[in-house]
Amino acid sequence: MAKSSLLNHLYLSCLSKPAHERIIHREIRRLRARSIVELGVGMGRRSLRMISVALRYASDQEIRYTGVDLFEARASSCPGMTLKRAYQILRECGVKTKLIPGDPFSALSRNANQLQNTDLIVIGADQDVCSLSKAWFFLPRMMTAQTTVFLESFDDRHNKLRFHRLQHREVVKLATFAKHQGQRAA
Repeated sequence: MAKSSLLNHLYLSCLSKPAHERIIHREIRRLRARSIVELGVGMGRRSLRMISVALRYASDQEIRYTGVDLFEARASSCPGMTLKRAYQILRECGVKTKLIPGDPFSALSRNANQLQNTDLIVIGADQDVCSLSKAWFFLPRMMTAQTTVFLESFDDRHNKLRFHRLQHREVVKLATFAKHQGQRAA
């Protein structure tokens, strides 16, 4: 995948649909993100767009993309790609790609130490709530002080999806809560 043009980046950041994803593209530019972790790859459209913007602004440094998804294990009613198809599509981008099958907790419990110094973490709204609540424990070890975390959720008031930027202290608070929940269960 070639670097996106300035015109394409302006389109993605200001005019593209779904509109709630525009904030991610602007943040990739601001961070000059070189390392992206996405929980919930789905059909891969958001992944490809994020990689395209990262390639434009990463100053010829290697881009690392990691996607966590259920792939074949997802419910038949939920749209998404197979693991093989995701590799085929993302390999063409020319970035270092790692795809991890599984729910957020199982995937991050096995791989969080290899995902240190992540610039951007994007969490899709389709993630299992129970698994995600336990997975928060692993996010702080993946983060630096500059890491941005976006959590997608459904906004009932406006009847649409939106991304909420989580502050570092919010992620640490969620991780602490997950740790205490895990201790209580043991």
